[in-house]
Amino acid sequence: MSGSRLEGKTAVVTGASRGIGKAITSALAPHRMNLAITGRSLAGLDQTRQQAETAGSRVLSIEADFSDKGASYRVITETVNSFGGIDILINNAGTALKADVENTSDRDWDRILAVNARSPFILCREALPELKKSEIGTIINISSVVGHKGYEKQAAYSASKHALMGFTKALAREVSKHGIRVHAVSPGGTATDLVTKMRPDIDPAALIQPEEIADVVMYLLLHRGNSVIDEIHLRRENNIPWQ
Repeated sequence: MSGSRLEGKTAVVTGASRGIGKAITSALAPHRMNLAITGRSLAGLDQTRQQAETAGSRVLSIEADFSDKGASYRVITETVNSFGGIDILINNAGTALKADVENTSDRDWDRILAVNARSPFILCREALPELKKSEIGTIINISSVVGHKGYEKQAAYSASKHALMGFTKALAREVSKHGIRVHAVSPGGTATDLVTKMRPDIDPAALIQPEEIADVVMYLLLHRGNSVIDEIHLRRENNIPWQ
């Protein structure tokens, strides 16, 4: 896709081996970008990498388990060392737990908060010096409807997404003066392994498709005019509007 405003730019996409992260990577790849993609195993990233390279992008695959604090630092360092900077950071990696509060251990709580809230915080903070240099500096945090609501047996997950939303709002105010745009995308039930585990009661045919989330991300990246979108909510078509 020659001539795209994204051509030659560098994006980090976490959780890219499947689901939403894989769909976002596939949408970015035809723009001939430098893509740093992360997953918990290099083997799991292999198909995403191959597809993105075939579409015309340069790809760096980084094995990263974000329950380990050091992984966040390493992702930024390896990306900058390989591509010379960062223009776009998409925090998509996430994990969840289906358990009531009485059966949520300290270790469970810490792991969920580490992956869903601490990791995006560190990634954003460490990427900021590079994003400040970019003419299109952008952060997109993939949140959830659970970042606004609370559901039974999702206390840790809900807390982590509420934390991510609070951080996103504060960060957006801090960095707007540098021309960095910070967006949150908050989808309802999406066809991913995580949702299948957390909400087996939802008809799979009614779930939002990962490619629909990727379309929203691409809109945010390609339409950089005088209007700024802070957050986009997506609900399932068969869910009740305005809830």
